[in-house]
Amino acid sequence: MATASRPFVVVITGSECTGKTTLAAELAAEFDASRSPEFARSYVDATRAPLDASDVEPIAAGQLALERRAEHSAAARQARFVVKDTDLVSTTIYARHYYGSCPEWIEAAARRRAGDLYLLLCPDVPWVPDGLQRDRAGDAERAEMHTRFRDALASRGARVVEIRGSWAERRRQALAAVAALAAT
Repeated sequence: MATASRPFVVVITGSECTGKTTLAAELAAEFDASRSPEFARSYVDATRAPLDASDVEPIAAGQLALERRAEHSAAARQARFVVKDTDLVSTTIYARHYYGSCPEWIEAAARRRAGDLYLLLCPDVPWVPDGLQRDRAGDAERAEMHTRFRDALASRGARVVEIRGSWAERRRQALAAVAALAAT
């Protein structure tokens, strides 16, 4: 949990194309929070090649760097929250899903750097490809990945709020969940 030296960490997570990036930006703006973007998005955009197992560690390292920058910025501003558009838990899930394993240092870092609250976005909105070469299976893949996210977060004992419904309803639920965290 947040302390005088550490803000609350809210992680927006879930399968592809469920509105994570949009919701993370909205929450960061609403709560004047620092935000770390999803590194894999910029990595895939920069490489313009299909990912393979050799990409897992650079993606994790890049994600860590973005998270640390947001955390440092939050501490410098004494912000109450850091909003992460995904975290290393996502990296571990996708690495195991696509490549059968994940490097132990990433698994350990994901455990050490757990968020205070995970907003798990359900795949109940239309799948709209974002032009990046990540998952290509659409709705079927998202449902399977959602189960993997739910199971991984449960096995870690994470505090999770599942977010579902229309875009407006997702925003309302997310705002309420973060406000509840702030009240604890």
